Amino acid sequence: MVFKRVDRLAIDLPIPNHPDPNGASAVQELLGGKFGEMSTLNNYMFQSFNFRGKSKLRPFYDIVASITAEEFGHVELVANTINIMLIGSSAPGDPDSTPLRVGKDVRMTSHFIESAQSALPYDSMGRPWNGSYVVNSGNLIFDLLHNFFLECGARTHKMRVYEMTDHPTARAMTGYLLVRGGVHVLAYAKALEMATGVDVTKMFPIPKLENKAFDATRVWEAAGEHRRLYTFSDQDYKQIASIWKGTHPSDGGRLEAMAGLPGYCGVIPDLPDVPEEFAPGVSAEDLFQIAERLKRSAGL
Repeated sequence: MVFKRVDRLAIDLPIPNHPDPNGASAVQELLGGKFGEMSTLNNYMFQSFNFRGKSKLRPFYDIVASITAEEFGHVELVANTINIMLIGSSAPGDPDSTPLRVGKDVRMTSHFIESAQSALPYDSMGRPWNGSYVVNSGNLIFDLLHNFFLECGARTHKMRVYEMTDHPTARAMTGYLLVRGGVHVLAYAKALEMATGVDVTKMFPIPKLENKAFDATRVWEAAGEHRRLYTFSDQDYKQIASIWKGTHPSDGGRLEAMAGLPGYCGVIPDLPDVPEEFAPGVSAEDLFQIAERLKRSAGL
C-alpha cells in the first residue's frame, strides 16, 4: 500500500473568535480514545497490511483499504479541530505575569505544557493512545464484526461529545464525521452480509437515533454523502462496488461507489504564533535570515 497525501482538510472548519479548551479536552476522545479516529485508522491499516487471501477476497480487502485512507483524513480533521478550539486560550505576557495561568484550571494541562496548545495522541483524560486497541485477528468475519462494533462505538462517542460542547468547530467536525462514520458502519454491515448472509443492517441505527437529529449532519445528508463510499485512490480498490451497492436502509437512496476523493475539501488552518509558549520560536529577524538562505539555495 502506498499513500498519497493531499495538502487539504476533508472539509472547511469554521474558526470562531472564542476558544473552548475544556471542549478541546472532550474532543481529544474522538482522536486518541479507544473508539477515536486513531483507533479506526490503525485497526483498518494493520488489517489491510496483514490481509490474507487478497486475490480470493479482493472486495473485502478493498473495503478495508479504502476506509483506511479516509481515516487518515479524519485523524487530521479532529486534530485541527482541537487546535482551533485552543486558539486564544492564553495571551502573550512577561513570564512573571503568569501568561499561561489558564492552563492550570483546564482539564488537560498537557495541552499547555506538552504541545503548545495543540492536539495530542491522547484520550479526553490525557491517557495516551494504546496500540493494544488494534484488533487484527486474521479471521475475516471476526475482523469485519469487530470493525462494525468499532464504528458503532465511535458513532456513540461522537454523539456524546456533540452534546458536550456547542463550539462551532467541534459541531461542524462531529456532524461531518457522524455522516461519514455512518457510511463505514453500513460498509462493514454489507461486507458481513456478503460474507455470511446475515442482514446486519436490521440493527441500525446504533444508538437508536438518526443522524438527521443533529443540525450539523443535515447538509451532508442532503448532499448524499451518507450514500457514497470512496476508493481514495486514482486507480485501485474499485471492487468496493461489489459490496457497496443497493439502497441505503434509512432513506432508500442508491448507494454509490466513487473512484478517487470527494469533490469537496477544506483549507488546513495556518495556526498563529503563541509567544507565551515559545511557539514556533522564530522571530521576524529569524524569518528574514531563513528567507535569505532559501533564496541563496534556490540560486536567486
